[in-house]
Amino acid sequence: MTFALFGIVPWLLLGFFMAFAIREPRPLPSSPRPSTGAPDPVTSSPSTAGDSAGKDDSVPLVSIIVPARNEARNIERCLETLGRLDYPAFEVVVVDDRSDDDTASLARQVASGNAEAIRVVEGMPLPEGWFGKPWACRQGAEVARGDFLLFTDADTTHEPSLLSRAMAALRQDGARVLSLLGNQEMETFPEKLVQPQIFALIGLRFRRLDRVLTRERWQDAIANGQYVLVEASAYTSIGGHEAVRGEVVEDLRLAQELVRAGHPLTVRLARDAFATRMYTSLGEVVNGWTKNVAVGARQASGPFRGIILPAILFFVAVAWLLPPVVLLGLGAAVAVGGPAGVSFPLLLWAGVATFCTVAIWAGVYRQFGASPAFALIHPLGGVVVLLIVARSWLRGEGRIEWKGRRYSAGEVVGEGSG
Repeated sequence: MTFALFGIVPWLLLGFFMAFAIREPRPLPSSPRPSTGAPDPVTSSPSTAGDSAGKDDSVPLVSIIVPARNEARNIERCLETLGRLDYPAFEVVVVDDRSDDDTASLARQVASGNAEAIRVVEGMPLPEGWFGKPWACRQGAEVARGDFLLFTDADTTHEPSLLSRAMAALRQDGARVLSLLGNQEMETFPEKLVQPQIFALIGLRFRRLDRVLTRERWQDAIANGQYVLVEASAYTSIGGHEAVRGEVVEDLRLAQELVRAGHPLTVRLARDAFATRMYTSLGEVVNGWTKNVAVGARQASGPFRGIILPAILFFVAVAWLLPPVVLLGLGAAVAVGGPAGVSFPLLLWAGVATFCTVAIWAGVYRQFGASPAFALIHPLGGVVVLLIVARSWLRGEGRIEWKGRRYSAGEVVGEGSG
């Protein structure tokens, strides 16, 4: 009995930790012009927006850069929502990263809407030492005219007020970089089962995103590459995406480099106005996170980078899977041979610890918009997470495949359709 009582303590502590120690980012201001004494990037920067008739010269131009490789299924929806933004001065630059599908032609057909223009740039061949997305972002930044640069993915959607509210948040926090966490659209069973577990792992590492990140906390900096808004002068001061040219998790490294260089970063929540459909199938979920997990974990772990991946595997196996596996094993033993040979304290521990894990996951799934009922089958998702982490660890940084390209230590070694 003592074993059972003390044995459940780690799972109780884990529940309290996830409930109270992990702080979500603050939501975006509902009004684009909150009252604050902080510097106002909407009125304090010179602008090229005055080149267009009827534009306010005091409003900085924002260049929205959309790197797009084989995004035919998403690009029109993304650009249509960008064209409806109510911010007074912005342009859209789509970088067609040598797509094999109709991405570029579809992008050219979308009306500019409220944007000054939607320009489609034909991407140049990928140079040695570069990953695809940083190279596409760099090409977009080279032709951008804005005082602020917004890097956003082609699988995102934006409510009309989003950019105005994001600029207001920069002003409110006195930051030079802003990244958003939005609503993760999950429609298929694998997405709903696995994605929240991956997000929970990330949350365990980056627990205090409710505060502005400054130079002394640069190792805790993180950005969501789906939405990174940065002052152009801050971006160029670190060399832009050249500084992260060989990084597969370029958003995390870019955030670290910007904050380390003295440019404060704020992360905000925008589930009501910003959405992303990252993956659409189990294969995409596994392949997408395989590409990112090992490298991202090492980048984010500082002095623990050498042991972080086995530590994650051990944590997931023990904290998420051990109690229900033991409970199922004991249940099977009872079904086969009766209760006589089953240890009651072990059964009690397994039952209570499993209840704790189910309760934890019910809250996590609810937080990310999935049914809490998925908590009842969370071990299945945990097995997939173990597979992803192990696969990413074994592949390392020398075998990365994404969107028809194969990389070896930052060098593209093959390119095909996909």
